Amino acid sequence: MEGLKGKIVLVTGGSRGIGRSIARAFAAHGSQVVLTGRTQATLESVAEEIHRLGGKALPLTCDVTHKEQVEALKDKVTSQLGPVQVLINNAGIAPAAGFLEMADNLWEEVLRVNLTGTYYCSKVFLPEMIASRWGRIINIASIVAKVAFSHTSAYTTSKHAVLGLTRALALEMARSGVTVNAICPGYVETDLTLNNAKLMAEKTGKGVEEALKLMKGSSPQQRLIAPAEVAELALMLASKSADGITGQAINIDGGAVMV
Repeated sequence: MEGLKGKIVLVTGGSRGIGRSIARAFAAHGSQVVLTGRTQATLESVAEEIHRLGGKALPLTCDVTHKEQVEALKDKVTSQLGPVQVLINNAGIAPAAGFLEMADNLWEEVLRVNLTGTYYCSKVFLPEMIASRWGRIINIASIVAKVAFSHTSAYTTSKHAVLGLTRALALEMARSGVTVNAICPGYVETDLTLNNAKLMAEKTGKGVEEALKLMKGSSPQQRLIAPAEVAELALMLASKSADGITGQAINIDGGAVMV
């Protein structure tokens, strides 16, 4: 993972699940990690974990659906550490709802968080990457950026759009020194997946373990993906060895989706 030491890395949604794992991984490789999310206490908890392990982390609250908050975040990071060099757009929500039963405000919230939040962060932090002729934007998408599952119309739409943004931005940045890629996990072993399993169990009358077994069964490997596996892929995409990788959407799903 050449070239990560000292890099300033911003992880949105950094207080739990995939974001927490990515933050810990970059800190372990000597990067200066900025954690952002909506709840200061949970961000500080992850920052303390990183500090105990000898890493560097700065917890700062930000709601990525508000551009003025993203701009204020940029000012704080720049004044305390310097320009962000690696942006991990991880903040996201994944509520399950049937299309006809879904409230309009749920549709709007999913698109605001998953898509518009990614757009705002990329737009605010990209200019300094271009100015320095080096940068990495890594969007945490999902395999539903490529396929669809029932009862996920808002989530699936948002992640398809994130993938479109990734590819279009990668083309625009191709000669700038900035790469833009997406990671597309399948079911990951996180609280979010467990909560979705509980919802599935409630709606179908199955047990939670049976619901989790169905999720595992969607993968030929018959397992959930560990958050650390997603983090390792993010490290690779941010490293020097990934200079030639851009506009890609890399699946990490145990072979569930092969496109």
